[in-house]
Amino acid sequence: MVRYVYDFTEGGRDQADLLGGKGANLAEMTRLGLPVPPGFTVTTEACRAFLATGTEPDGLTHEITGHLTALEQAAGRRLGQPDDPLLLSVRSGARFSMPGMMETILDIGLNDDSVLGLAKVSGNERFAWDSYRRLVQMFGSTVMGVDGALFEHAIADLKRTRGAVNDLGLDAADLAGLVVTYKELVRRETGEDFPQSPDEQLRRAVLAVFESWNGERARLYRRREHIADDLGTAVNVQTMVFGNLGADSGSGVAFTRDPATGRPGLYGDYLANAQGEDVVAGIRNTVPLTALEELDPVSYGQLRAHMRVLESHYRDLCDIEFTIERGRLWMLQTRVGKRTAEAAFAIAAELADEELISPDEGLARVSGEGLARLMFPRFDTSAVGEALAHGLPASPGAAVGAAVFDSAEAVRRAAAGEKVVLVRQETTPDDLPGMIAAQAVLTSRGGKTSHAAVVARGMGRVCVCGAEEITVDAEARRFTVGGTTVEEGTVISVDGSRGAVYAGAAPLVDSAVMRYFETGRRSAGLVESVARAMERADGARRLEVRANADTPEDAARARRFGAQGVGLCRTEHMFLGERRKLVEAMILARDESGREKALGALLPLQREDFTGILAAMDGLPVTIRLIDPPLHEFLPDRTELAVRIAAAEARGAVPDPHDIELLEAVSRMHEENPMLGLRGVRLGLVVPGLVAMQVRAIAEAVVERIRAGGSPKAEIMVPLVGAVEELRIEREEVERVLAEVSEESGVPVHCPVGTMIELPRAALTAGRIAEEAEFFSFGTNDLTQTTWGFSRDDVEAAFFSAYLDKGIFATSPFETLDRDGVGRLVRIAVDEGRATRPDLKIGVCGEHGGDPDSVHFFHAAGLDYVSCSPFRVPVARLEAGRAALPEAGTSDSR
Repeated sequence: MVRYVYDFTEGGRDQADLLGGKGANLAEMTRLGLPVPPGFTVTTEACRAFLATGTEPDGLTHEITGHLTALEQAAGRRLGQPDDPLLLSVRSGARFSMPGMMETILDIGLNDDSVLGLAKVSGNERFAWDSYRRLVQMFGSTVMGVDGALFEHAIADLKRTRGAVNDLGLDAADLAGLVVTYKELVRRETGEDFPQSPDEQLRRAVLAVFESWNGERARLYRRREHIADDLGTAVNVQTMVFGNLGADSGSGVAFTRDPATGRPGLYGDYLANAQGEDVVAGIRNTVPLTALEELDPVSYGQLRAHMRVLESHYRDLCDIEFTIERGRLWMLQTRVGKRTAEAAFAIAAELADEELISPDEGLARVSGEGLARLMFPRFDTSAVGEALAHGLPASPGAAVGAAVFDSAEAVRRAAAGEKVVLVRQETTPDDLPGMIAAQAVLTSRGGKTSHAAVVARGMGRVCVCGAEEITVDAEARRFTVGGTTVEEGTVISVDGSRGAVYAGAAPLVDSAVMRYFETGRRSAGLVESVARAMERADGARRLEVRANADTPEDAARARRFGAQGVGLCRTEHMFLGERRKLVEAMILARDESGREKALGALLPLQREDFTGILAAMDGLPVTIRLIDPPLHEFLPDRTELAVRIAAAEARGAVPDPHDIELLEAVSRMHEENPMLGLRGVRLGLVVPGLVAMQVRAIAEAVVERIRAGGSPKAEIMVPLVGAVEELRIEREEVERVLAEVSEESGVPVHCPVGTMIELPRAALTAGRIAEEAEFFSFGTNDLTQTTWGFSRDDVEAAFFSAYLDKGIFATSPFETLDRDGVGRLVRIAVDEGRATRPDLKIGVCGEHGGDPDSVHFFHAAGLDYVSCSPFRVPVARLEAGRAALPEAGTSDSR
C-alpha cells in the first residue's frame, strides 16, 4: 500500500521529490535538533493521485487522522479544542521553490468557540480575533473561491473609518466585527457558511493546496522557470506558532549571506507583532534583521547560531523563515536561497575559499544565464543627476521603461513592443504576468525578502523595493515623490544595484564584467569571482568554443572573449552595402564575360575580408561558409520596383531602364518559398563561377597570410547539402581551385572541406555524406525550421506565444534545442558520420551554440565544438565547463 504522509521526524533533505523542498528541509532541520514546530507532510504522490482522479486517494484521510492524533497527544491539545485550541498551518511545498505561487492557509482550527478559548488562554483578545479574521480571509479566498479583493476592500474600509494607518490600528472589537463581515461575505459569494468544523477546515485546506498546483499563476511560473507540470506539490501541516502576540513576538526572513551581492553576514527583515505572511507580503515596512539584536538579544543570538549550523550543513546560502513567540524562537523553513547572478558567483568563490565546497561544486552553482546578466550594461551614475527616490537594492541591473501601475497594462504594452516598469505599493502572486513582462519592478513597500524581491531575483528582473518616498496611486495611475508626479507612460530608470530610481532614460555604460572580457584585466570582487569560474570552466570543458564572425573586428572581439576559432563566417554578409551593386551586375550579366567581370570585381574584396579574419584568428580554425541565401535577396524588393516603374509611367515619364531590367530579374528568380529554393549548394551547382571566385579568394588570402608569416587555418563549408552527390561535385571544384592557387603561388594550400548539416535528409544520410566531408557543422536554425516545417520569420509572431501559453513549447525551439526531434537528428548524424569517418570533426554554428541548455546537449551528444555570436562566447565557455562536471555534488538552487 502506498504511504502518503510522513512525520517531520522521518524524512530528510534527500527526499525532496517525495516530500517537496519545504517538507524535506523541515525534516532535515528537525533531524539537526533545531526548534521546528512539529508537524507532518502529505507527499507529492498524494497530490499527483488527487490531480489524476479529482478525488482523495484511498487511505489519505486515515493517514492524516493518525498523524494528527499523534500531534495532538504530543501537544496535549486537540485541533480546535474550545478552551485551548491546537491550531495548524497548511502550506504548499513543491520539489522546486515557487515563492507565493501556491496556497497557504494559517490558523486552521479556529471557529466561533475556539477563538474565545484562544483569547482566554493567550490573554490577548486582539490576537485571537486577528488570527480568526486571517483564517476566514485565507480560507475564503483560497478554499472557497471568494475574490480576495473583496476581503481587502472590507479591511481597507474599516481602517479608513477608524483612521488606522495599518492593521495594528484596529482593536479587538474592530477585528471581531471584521470576522462577522468576512463570514457574511463568504456566505453571500458562495452560498455556504464558513465551516466551523476544524476537521473539515483541515481536509479542505489540504485539497485546496493540491488544486493550486494547477492554478494560473503556478502554471505561468513553471513555464517561466522550466519546471515540469507533472511533479505535483507536497502539503506541510504544522503546529501554529504566533508572531502576532504582541511586541515580544514577531516574524522574519533571514539569509546567511546577502542574496543580492553574496557578501557574508546576517541579512533579512523582521516585523514585530506579525505573522510570517505579513513580512513577505510587504503590507508593513520591516526593520533590518540586525535591529532584532536590540529588540530580543537572546533570540537574535540563537538565530545566528542556527544560521551558522544551516549554512555549514547545506554548504550554501540558506533562506530561513522564523517566528518568535513571546521570546521563544521557532524555525519555520529553510531552503537553499535564490540569489542574483552577482551573488551566485561571489558565494561560489567564497565557499570554495572556505573549503565548504570544491571548485567543481562552485562551478556547478553558477550559470551561463547568470553570466549573461552580468555582462549587461549599467547606468552611468555620473551622468544621471539626483535620484527621484531610493529604496532597497533587491535585484541588481539597469532597466529603463514606461511606468505602469498594474499587471495587465504591463502585459499589454510589452506585447506591443514597449519597455515598461511595473510600479506597485507591493506585489502579490497575481502580479506575476506583469513582472515577467516588465523590465523592472518598483515597490513603495516591502524589503529584500518581500514577494517582489524574491520573485524578481529568481527571474533576473531588476527590482527596487521599499522606496518609502514614493506614494503610489494605482487608481489614478501615477506616483508622487516630493513635488514630482510621474504619470503612467512616463519613462523612468531603475537601478537595482544601488536601489535608485531616476527620471527619464539614464545613459548606460559597459559592466565591469564586460570590461574584463574585453581587456582581460582582473579586479577584486565580482570580476575576480567571474574570472575564477571561467578558469575552472576552461580547465574542465571538453567542448571547444568558437564564434560566428563575419568581419575582422568581430573575429578580434571573439578572440578577446576566449573564442578558439571561427565556427561560421557567412560570406554573403560581405556582399552587403556598396558591394550589392556588384552582385546585381553578376545576376544581370547577359553572358559569361559580364558575369566573370562582376565576379572578378568581387574577388579582391572577398580576399581582403578573409585575410583580415584569418589574421585576427591566426593559428586558430576559421570555417568559411560559401554563399548560402538565394540571390534575389541581393536585389531590390519586387513590389518596390513595380511601384517605382508604375509611378514613372503614371507621370508620363519613361521608367528607368535599369529598374525594368531589375524587375525582370527579380520576377524571373522569384520563388514562393525561397528558404527551400535556389540557395546553398544549389547556387554553386547552377551559377557558373560563383564558388570558384569564393574559393580563390579564400586560397589567395591563405597564401597572403603564409607569406606574411602567419598560420592561417581556413576551412571551407558547403551549405544546405541534402545528398552526397551535391557535395562530391562541389568539392571537386573547390579542390580544383585550391590546386590552381597552389600552383600559381608556389605555396601549398590545403583547406579541409566539410558541410553544414541543416536538412533532415542530410542528418539521416550522414554516413554517406561523411564519405566526402572532412567535418560537419550543424546549422540548427535551418535544421529546426525544416524539421518542424515552419519559418522562423513568420511563425514566432504568428503563434509561438499561443504555443508557449498552451505548454506545447516549454521554450522557443529556436532558443533552446528541441532535443526530442532536432536533437535526435543530431545524434543520428553524429553516430553515422563517425561510423564512416572516425576522426570526423563535428560542431554546431547555429545560435543554439550559445544557449546554456543546448550546450549541455551538444556535450552529451559528442560534438567537438560549439560556435555562437562573440558576445555569447563567455556564456558558452562557462556552460561547456559545467556540462563536463559529474552530476554528483551539484546544487540546485532554483
